[in-house]
Amino acid sequence: MNEQSGGTKWIGMPVERLEDPPLVTGRGRFAGDINFPRQLHMRTDAARALPGVVAVWTAADITDVPPIDFREGPIEKLAPYRQPVLAIDRLRYVGEPVAAVFAHDPYVAEDAADLVTMEVEELPVLLDARDEPGEFSFGRDTEATILTQGYGDVEAVFKSAAHVVELKLTSGRHSGVPLECRGAIGRYDASRDVLELHGAAKVPHRNKELIARMLKRAPASVQCYESHVGGGFGIRGEIYPEDILVCVAAIRFERPVKWIEDRREHLIAANHSRNQHHHIKAACTDEGEILAIDDVIHHDNGAYVRTHATRVAMMTCGVLPGPYRVPGAYRAICHFRLTNKTPAATYRAPGRFETTFVRERLVDAIAHQLRLDPIHVRRLNAVRVDEMPFKRPLEALGEEIHFDSGDYHALLDITLNHVDWQNLNKELAARREQGEMVGVGLAMFVEKAGLGPADGVRIQVDTSGEIEVITGGASIGQGFETVMAQVAAECIGADMTKMRVTHGNTERIEHGIGAHASRATVMTASATRVAALKVREKALDIAAELMQSPVDTLDIVNGEVVIADRPGGPSMTLGAIAAALGPSSKARGDREPGLSAEGWFYTDHQVYPYGNHLAVVQVDPDTGGVKVLRYVVGYDIGRAINPTLVKGQIAGGFAQGLGGALMEEFTYNERGDPLAVTFADYLMPTVRETPDLEIILREDYPSPLNPLGIKGAGESGVNAVGAAIASAIDDAIGIPGAITVLPVTPQRLKAIIDGKR
Repeated sequence: MNEQSGGTKWIGMPVERLEDPPLVTGRGRFAGDINFPRQLHMRTDAARALPGVVAVWTAADITDVPPIDFREGPIEKLAPYRQPVLAIDRLRYVGEPVAAVFAHDPYVAEDAADLVTMEVEELPVLLDARDEPGEFSFGRDTEATILTQGYGDVEAVFKSAAHVVELKLTSGRHSGVPLECRGAIGRYDASRDVLELHGAAKVPHRNKELIARMLKRAPASVQCYESHVGGGFGIRGEIYPEDILVCVAAIRFERPVKWIEDRREHLIAANHSRNQHHHIKAACTDEGEILAIDDVIHHDNGAYVRTHATRVAMMTCGVLPGPYRVPGAYRAICHFRLTNKTPAATYRAPGRFETTFVRERLVDAIAHQLRLDPIHVRRLNAVRVDEMPFKRPLEALGEEIHFDSGDYHALLDITLNHVDWQNLNKELAARREQGEMVGVGLAMFVEKAGLGPADGVRIQVDTSGEIEVITGGASIGQGFETVMAQVAAECIGADMTKMRVTHGNTERIEHGIGAHASRATVMTASATRVAALKVREKALDIAAELMQSPVDTLDIVNGEVVIADRPGGPSMTLGAIAAALGPSSKARGDREPGLSAEGWFYTDHQVYPYGNHLAVVQVDPDTGGVKVLRYVVGYDIGRAINPTLVKGQIAGGFAQGLGGALMEEFTYNERGDPLAVTFADYLMPTVRETPDLEIILREDYPSPLNPLGIKGAGESGVNAVGAAIASAIDDAIGIPGAITVLPVTPQRLKAIIDGKR
């Protein structure tokens, strides 16, 4: 089939987003905008006596509702550690839902919640995953499981190695803070016996399946509807207690039930992430070749195991070696432990932000201990282009890691040339001689994207010529609608601005994996291509008969079938062809009715885009404050459907990485009380702290694993920020290996500087 019509080229073009008009004109429909007649409002916590309160529930009122299950299905070993919808017997973290109040008015519900009183016996608090496990329940301690990945004889390689480099490193606890807090609206249609859940969600079909399983309903009797979303970032990939509560209440009251989270609730109850402690060792040669890595990890998952189960910890174990070969042996042992903190799960580049920090700190330490150039150590160990595809017996998201394509050395050279590496270091050294604390750091990384194994799309053309792309994907701000329209328009030969992309509605399409793991562009766009080519073929087939011209002489240009070598000759619109394919049309013959097609894309392996980050920083020795003077991201995406959107994804990710590197942190006092529950205490970077970003976007190595050659972009901007900034701070203050904890807050850095003095 011909994939390129003679019309407008859409793939690779920086076209404007289709999603923006309703958002910039105030017509967006977020969870807060969704309302139904006779609606009740829910708050967690409760008081019965206040006028306007309809009901108050505790765990005793919903004994038929099980704990929240895992997204991928039951996991027997972890089942005892699931979170109940309302606390049973024991409170495990501040922010855990204890009771729910339902009222006619949201303000009444809020006031009623404020009246709650609880009698709580204080128990010992566990706040550090490195401490000895405590009791979770009778016969079970707080080490829910131990995860391992690896290969080779670690002990033998370390025993014979010329050098061993050892570090202890910590990634602090922070998470996504979207502009829009969580919200959920449950609605039960008794006439159809259908339960509906409305609100922002990046995995509507998975949520539908999970709710049906928990509430013992047929999947067809549960439907999920995605609204506009004010930020996703992994934090919306869950089913939370409040989501289940509004569904159960909607069924019992036979009235819609709405819950909207406030910012304080978000900071203490929505998923946290990143909190890990690594004790890592590398076995090296005199030249700096990394022969083996041995890492013991203590992963702090908070009070419960939520719907992502052990996904972040297992990912950490699998992806830690990153772009480096590590030929001899590798072992990661992860102690997956629970503490009395908010439960943790995914946040943009889960497991990769943490491991890139750890791995690149290790590489810098190897270079320092062996008195080698850090760039040399990276070049020596990075997988070479002639080794692609590169396979290692580790897994990420259940798939064995197979790097599909890329030249890590070439991209490193491009980035270094971009900043004039040698002269940049000379300039910074001269400034340090004058008393300034300035430095540069670099980090390399490999991302993973395009999680399979399958995705499907349906495309249909109506008699007006409008094309609808129906998908089980989700739009969480990444330009999903625009990208799918670009692919469909180019493959069909239509105008993308006249297309409609329908997503996040489980009633419209049976299957969908949503938008997570940077999968949408790879999987959904590839399925869109398959469906679009089928629509094109079907349109040309009947047009050839109706226009009495051979198929190979026809083309589709801007939604019209034309004879390719006869400008101004006869033509047919796609709308007219759709009419000719109508069920009662005689022109249809024995063809299937409708100008429509379903397309599926399957893959055995994810794709692996790659890049590097370079940071130039200035440190204030009196305050410990860090200013990022310059930041460069080099990234090979394989093929960019829309380069502008890719650069936007990188920039947004960088800002979040900057927060995690320098300021964002959920802290607790010795009693387990959260200390960062407002933006006065949970600090985030503003425009003032965020430098202009220099993005080197390359398309040198398209993926061989899909026909479009595409890889993902959503997590590239955040991946290596902590690592690059840590290295730059070391250089600025003249203390190799000084930064071992993220975030590098002014207090922590000031203590390091004062210790040196």
